[in-house]
Amino acid sequence: MNSTQHTRRVAIYGGSFDPPTNGHLDVVRSASRLSDHLVLAVGIHPGKAPLFSTEERLAMLHEICAPIAAEEGATLEAVTFADLVVNAARRAGATLLIRGLRDGTDLDYEMQMAGMNGTMAPEIQTVFLPASPRVRPITATLVRQIASMGGDVAPFVPPIVLARLKAKFPAAS
Repeated sequence: MNSTQHTRRVAIYGGSFDPPTNGHLDVVRSASRLSDHLVLAVGIHPGKAPLFSTEERLAMLHEICAPIAAEEGATLEAVTFADLVVNAARRAGATLLIRGLRDGTDLDYEMQMAGMNGTMAPEIQTVFLPASPRVRPITATLVRQIASMGGDVAPFVPPIVLARLKAKFPAAS
């Protein structure tokens, strides 16, 4: 391989994305800088009842994140998975598994997951991306709770998601 060629770097970022938040976008921007192709993998868990359907989450992610990825020089794909994220990574041809970190609690949990994933799929490297200070407190769970109680979630989600939350919770501002 000469110096003008390089191997395409594929990264995967898995989560429930219910709903996509500004914190997710922060990770997507950073992950897009590390990869040529970023796969957003929406986890489907039969025991969970999400606020947004799988199709709604995929559509929101694509609409919001594709321009961010393109701006950073990466292509973006949004897929679903109902098994292990390392299996989804293999299907996508990913060698990087992206995980966002907000705080030390996230780090403890994510280190355990990285160890397990590394044992199951040593060819896939986990990459931790620290959240920017302005988005550290944001969680999708808190966004759902605030919106369901009529609170203003505009500082925590992109406008597209805000509009969809308002449709789900008319009292939300």
